[in-house]
Order: sequence, then structure tokens, then C-alpha cells
Amino acid sequence: MRPSRTEAAADLIITRCTVLVHDDQERIGFREDAAIVVRDGLVASVTSAADAAGLAAVERLDARGQVALPGLINCHTHAPMVALRGLAEDLPTEEWFNDVVWPVESNLTEKDVELGARLACAEMIRAGVTCFADHYFSMDTVAAVVTECGIRAHLGEAYFSSQGPQGREKSVEFALRHRGAADGRITTALAPHAPYTVTDADLAATARLALEHGLPVHLHAAENRDQTDTSLARHGLTPVEVLDRTGLLATDLLIAHGTGIIERDLPVLERASGRIAVATAPRGYLKFGWPSTTPIRALRAIGIPVGLATDGAASNNSLDVWESMALTSLVQKSTEGDPRWLTSRQALHHATLQSARAVGLGDSIGSIAPGRRADVILVDLTGPHTQPVHDLAATLVHSARSADVRTTIVDGRVLMRDRELLTLDVPAVVRELGDRLPTLVDRSHGRRIQEYDT
Repeated sequence: MRPSRTEAAADLIITRCTVLVHDDQERIGFREDAAIVVRDGLVASVTSAADAAGLAAVERLDARGQVALPGLINCHTHAPMVALRGLAEDLPTEEWFNDVVWPVESNLTEKDVELGARLACAEMIRAGVTCFADHYFSMDTVAAVVTECGIRAHLGEAYFSSQGPQGREKSVEFALRHRGAADGRITTALAPHAPYTVTDADLAATARLALEHGLPVHLHAAENRDQTDTSLARHGLTPVEVLDRTGLLATDLLIAHGTGIIERDLPVLERASGRIAVATAPRGYLKFGWPSTTPIRALRAIGIPVGLATDGAASNNSLDVWESMALTSLVQKSTEGDPRWLTSRQALHHATLQSARAVGLGDSIGSIAPGRRADVILVDLTGPHTQPVHDLAATLVHSARSADVRTTIVDGRVLMRDRELLTLDVPAVVRELGDRLPTLVDRSHGRRIQEYDT
């Protein structure tokens, strides 16, 4: 006898795991010996393993010894830049841009972007990332890769004012054409590069377009203290104040990095009428030798969410958000001189709900709860480096690694099972990308796509 409509089999049941949950005050907790029931790409319920045993399911995953977490979110990256991983090492920011990265990026073809995006998506899926916010070029190609491989993405076509009006127009056209694509897994944003590469007129035009079309904006701003000091010297305003003057703080705005946010910026951000968020990628700041980091404590005090990010692999060398989570906790403790600040549970909050809010998806991802998209990762804690477990949150943040992610699920679809990628062919991508690298990294032409001069 077939089950009735109300008794229809679940698409997926993940059982016998410990589930990270949020209570009604958003406090992190863990439900043991639990099960996650998935229907139509959504979490239908989080119940006990015993109760789930009697439910019919198309697919059932036994996750004994594993912890189910909301999928990680990379809130700011340039995915195709994995092709430049390790190319520009041990350089200050200005030389990194002007002598290596922007000359090489002038060689980029759509095929290079496609292969880089495929490799990046494979890396992120294997590291438990189920959603990424990308800010790059040839984003039609990235959207096609996202559609095919099953990951979730928040995409923006980057532009500089040096491209003329067509750069901004292309960013708008991309955002309007692709939002809601891939069965809703793709959301979009307008993506001016930064206040130091985009004129006030273009920033103001972007703000107007964002409000007109109901689009968020994703850009770099106050990336480091040098940028803030230079902006003050040239304009009498900080980069954040430039965003305010041009109307961008009235939009839904994701600011990448913000290590140059200073005390006078905080009241400006607090008064902003838009939904402001910041993405932090601490590994890159350490590598560039920047003297400050994202002021998470001050931003938290004024209600601004801070999501976790990696930036591109050309500066970070990886797309490992798990590492970003651990580094964020450690760097914040060191910067504040307070071991009690940014606890493991706070770090997990940044990795889950705050990251979801940063990319404008706070109502649909970031927690495992009924009605949320079924973006779930299963983490194996049976290894010697994660045993014994005295404090599960601390074990996850400071002992576990991205390599402990066994299974990655987006919208209820398994993209990686027992460390095996199911939607991407990495060896084929690596072979083809390797054949193209000599042409891609050639700098003998002397061109740059832009000049870094803050």
C-alpha cells in the first residue's frame, strides 16, 4: 500500500548524529542521537533517531560518530583566482596587485574562469562550504558552474570605473539576469570593486540602481588602515564615510574586510538605514602583515553581523572557511587581549547565522531547523586529533579540520559522500588548467587591468 500524501517518504533522513542547533535566543547547542528529515530541499524536522527510525525515506544516511552542522558560507571570495594560488608570495599589497595579480588578470579568458571556478567549487565542497559570495569577472561562466555542480552562490560581476559606463551596466545586467537562477541557489549583487577604484559618481549610481531593482551590493572597503589613512588625506573622509556620502549605506551592503574601519566610522555604520554586514578573512591580513584586523567586537556592539570568508586563493592560498573560523577566534583574542572574547560558540555563530545574514540569506540558511534549506555538512569526530571531546564547540572550532567533513549536502542533494565528490571531476579540471597556465601567468605584455594606488 502506498503512503498517503501526509505520510509520503522523506527525500533524505540523516540519522544517529549530533546536530548543531540554535535556540530561540540564537545560542549554540547540540542535540545528540538526532535525525534530520529532509523533504523538497528543506529541513522538515529535527527529531530523535528513534522517532526517525519509523519514517520512510528515499535515502537514509547513517551518521554515527558525526556532527551535523549548517553548511559553511564563504562570505567573500574570488573563486576563479585559485588558478593564481601561490603565484604572488611574500609581497606587500601594492606590489601584489600591480606587479603580479592585475597583470595576470589581464590575460583571463572565460575558459580560465570556468576551470578556476570548477576547481574552487570542488575545494569548497570538500571543505564543507555550501554557499559562497563571489566578486569577480566573467560571472556568467561562474553561474554556469554553480548551476551544474549544485553548490549555492551569491554572485556579483565586479567592475572598475576605468571600464567606463559599460562596466557598471554589465554588473547590473548580470545581477538582474541571474538572480534566482539554479532553482533559487543563485542570488546576485551589484559589485563595484572599491571606493579607491570606483568614482563617487559610479558608487552613487550603483546605490540608486540597487534601491531601484532591490539588489544588494558587495564591495571592498576600508580593507586596511593604509586605505583609510589615504582616503582621509585625499578626501577628508574615511572609506566608510564615502560609502555613506554616495548612498551605499542605504542599501543592503556587504563590505569585504573592513580592517581599516576606525572609531569615527562606527556611528556612521550604526545610523545606516540599509542592512550592513562585513566579511572577515583573517589569514590574508596576517600574510600581508596588516597591523589590524576586522573590529568584530565593535561591530557586534552596534549590531552589524560579521561573516567568515577566505578572500581569493591568490592571497589566502586556500578556500578553507574552517580555518577562517579558527583564525577569527584566535586573532580576535590576541587583538583584544582577552581570552574570553570570541569563544568557540561565538565563532560558530559567526560561521552559521551571521554568515548567512551577511550574504542576505539569513531567513533560509545558516541553521538546521524546520523550513530552512537543507544545506548540511557531516563532520567525523572519531579521529585522534578530535578525541576526547570535553567541549564539543571547542573541538569543532579548534581541533577539527575541513578534512573531517565527510558529507556535504545542498538543498537536500548530496554533493560529496564519504569524501567523494559527486558533481565535479577534479583530475580533468587540473589537467586542462595546467595546460593553460603558461599563457595565463605571462606578464611580458606589461598590461594591468587596474592600478593599485590608494
